[in-house]
Amino acid sequence: MKLCVIPARGGSKRIPRKNIRMFAGRPMLAHSIQAARASGLFDRIVVSTDDEQIAAVAEAHGAEIPFLRPRALADDYTGTDAVVRHAIAWFQADGQPVSHTCCVYATAPFLRAGDIRAGYEKLIASGKSFVFAATRYVFPIQRSIRLNERGEVEALFPEHLFSRSQDLPPAYHDAGQFYWGTAQAYLDEEVIFSPASLIVELPHYRVRDIDTEDDWEEAELMYRLLQDRENRRTGEQP
Repeated sequence: MKLCVIPARGGSKRIPRKNIRMFAGRPMLAHSIQAARASGLFDRIVVSTDDEQIAAVAEAHGAEIPFLRPRALADDYTGTDAVVRHAIAWFQADGQPVSHTCCVYATAPFLRAGDIRAGYEKLIASGKSFVFAATRYVFPIQRSIRLNERGEVEALFPEHLFSRSQDLPPAYHDAGQFYWGTAQAYLDEEVIFSPASLIVELPHYRVRDIDTEDDWEEAELMYRLLQDRENRRTGEQP
């Protein structure tokens, strides 16, 4: 079966209760669940959480909570890969073999069902272990600078100090939205950020880290702008 795992622990520090805080009219987590459901790909959509309130919100918006995440996997240091492996192992121990798994972040309101489908199609066609969402840096990272211990400017990549921007290859970063993989690749702890992976490239305006109140406000503004644009295209009223 194809399994969607949405990690959503209860201990968010920078924005308390971030996973279920209202974002553009619905709990943040609900946006991820909706995109997963709209993709039409998954046999099971599971939210892995240690928190009863998050579990209730997830179920109310169409996800399953077949288990509560063990406390050992709900601290500040546990990575999402470990959470995904736990979910795969739980289903397989229950006699439900998993062929492919998509980890969808709970804080990805810009994620679209079409992105998820594009990732799955690329995974199957390529035979790779993973496909995830990424976007280009808007400025060449080879021309980036840093400040030394005295506050003085230094080139981070001195070899490119005088390179023209148009001569530098594009660089990408993880979009923090979804990570398709074969179940076996997850269980074998293969490295996602490696030649074992391909990407689905997203436009940079649909990629936002939401870690502060300013991030949250900016993301909501961009979300509403994109919604308004889509409504105008389809002729619907906001």
